Amino acid sequence: MIPLGLYTLALGAAAVAIAAYFLQRRKTASFKDLERERRAWLEQVGRITDGVVIDVQESVHDGRSGVLLVFDYDVASVTYHASQDVTYLRQWLNLHACRLALPTSVKYDPRRPGNSMVISERWIGLRQHPTTPRS
Repeated sequence: MIPLGLYTLALGAAAVAIAAYFLQRRKTASFKDLERERRAWLEQVGRITDGVVIDVQESVHDGRSGVLLVFDYDVASVTYHASQDVTYLRQWLNLHACRLALPTSVKYDPRRPGNSMVISERWIGLRQHPTTPRS
């Protein structure tokens, strides 16, 4: 007869092997998905403060173009200099109207004020008229 402890050990090893298989097989989230989740989080818990757009930087890297919105804002007498990748939000944003010193509202995480955004799928802090997507 095999002792009961041996069965427990075999069952535990099988459970660890199955868990390791599913963890290894799990698809890692892309940068685009992680950024969308971050914006959704800030839409829910974010507080709003005034800010200023400093620059809009367009770049091409590895054949892909990207747009970075650079802005400043103050929280509790601390000035934050931040940027947001707005590449996937171009349809809600008029890049040509984003000029130096454009006033904006900034949503930030009250627990980590450096975590902020100026635009998302459901919220726009830029004080301009967004462009409508063309068909």
